[in-house]
Amino acid sequence: MSEAAPSRAFLVPLIIACALFMEHLDSTVIATALPAIAQSFGEDPLRLNLAITAYLLSLGIFIPLSGWIADRFGARSVFCTAIVIFTLGSIGCSFVNSLPELVLARVVQGMGGAMMVPVGRLVVLRTVEKSQLVNAMAWLTVPALIGPVVGPPLGGFIATYGSWRWIFLINIPIGILGVILAMIFIPNTKEERADRFDGIGFALVSIGLAATMFGFENVGRGILPTSAVVALLAGGIGFLALYYRHTRATAAPIIDISLIRVRTFGASVTGGFLFRMGIGALPFLTPMMLQLGFGLTPFASGMITFAGAAGAIVMKFTAGPIIRYFGFRTVLLANTFICAAFMASYGFFTPMTPHLLIIATLLIGGFFRSLQFTALNTIAYADIALPMMSRATTLSSVAQQLSLSFGVGIGALLLHMTLSFSGRAELTASDFSPAYFVIALIGLAPLAFFLPLPTDAGHEVSGHRSASTTEKREDELRQPAAE
Repeated sequence: MSEAAPSRAFLVPLIIACALFMEHLDSTVIATALPAIAQSFGEDPLRLNLAITAYLLSLGIFIPLSGWIADRFGARSVFCTAIVIFTLGSIGCSFVNSLPELVLARVVQGMGGAMMVPVGRLVVLRTVEKSQLVNAMAWLTVPALIGPVVGPPLGGFIATYGSWRWIFLINIPIGILGVILAMIFIPNTKEERADRFDGIGFALVSIGLAATMFGFENVGRGILPTSAVVALLAGGIGFLALYYRHTRATAAPIIDISLIRVRTFGASVTGGFLFRMGIGALPFLTPMMLQLGFGLTPFASGMITFAGAAGAIVMKFTAGPIIRYFGFRTVLLANTFICAAFMASYGFFTPMTPHLLIIATLLIGGFFRSLQFTALNTIAYADIALPMMSRATTLSSVAQQLSLSFGVGIGALLLHMTLSFSGRAELTASDFSPAYFVIALIGLAPLAFFLPLPTDAGHEVSGHRSASTTEKREDELRQPAAE
């Protein structure tokens, strides 16, 4: 290992984290300010989740381009361009006057976010050795998690005592800093690829994802006719089926589904998809519960919800030793139960619950959720060869964003279903409990994908040595002597 390797494992993730910080800050700020934005537009607050879904939808559509474009034009060029697009979209969000305009501006933001996050992760994977990957991933996300810490109280303060329009302008100085640091410290590396751009595959998967996600978003809403929703879902699933057929006849599809066959990567993508579906509903449900259910101001709500991100930051400094001691499989299995239990516990909150108890629960829950994210994000690339990293980051990023989008949709759908069964027109505090219980059950589903993992899965990355791994190593050392 070269002398520069330790510094790269520290410096490059911190630079990439500027983009992650900007994205996470933006998403948490808008979630906290949604009720204020809805009041400004004269819209139902539940309909404002379209602003979140539109962003996630845009990410899901454009992320498939990230790996191919980074290899073709250079990681630094794509990364910096993506930051500029995201920042311009943020400026657009501050000037909108209606929900459709906000949705359009969020789509532009999503186009930038679709490139800067996976391309940034690709830079880290190509720069840092696998033995340092857990710590590098921790450094990559620690500054990014400052966004969720600062976002809720900052967004709540601005929405309560000022104008929500200013929350999007915070991204301007962050974007400028990210571009400057990237231009100075990140080389414009390119990967030689002989394959052509899969235009047909991109069209099929983009239409399929957009139709499926938009149709799912409108299930039970009454915004679109039932026939239109059914047509969207059927059409989306049909296009995705066509894309799957297309991948079997194409040497280099835009999204390489065959990587799922790599055991550790497949467990991370499939199990992580289900886990993030549950987690993705929390940023939508919790601020809504505190503001609409408990009657708190956006600022008070933000000061409470920041506890989850604070717990996540604490975890990042202990992730390496925990994963090294217990191994990926044990951490993923045990943490699945713990995270599901904490998600279910939120359903027992009432307006009379002491705020300190809510903060403590969110703090500890955030710790374990972040540990799960670190384990999932790291084990995914433990057995991926370097030439396949760009395809792996593309597929992983698509799955992550789709799962978060589905999570927001599930959260909104569960609230609508609760209102329908109760016969009320407005949400009350008790209407949020069923949603938390359902997403907790969803959070247990990844166990089916983590159980088959071997005890020493990803040991080259984690540094964990199980008994079986030690025995194999001793056999390898004894074999030359026996010969």
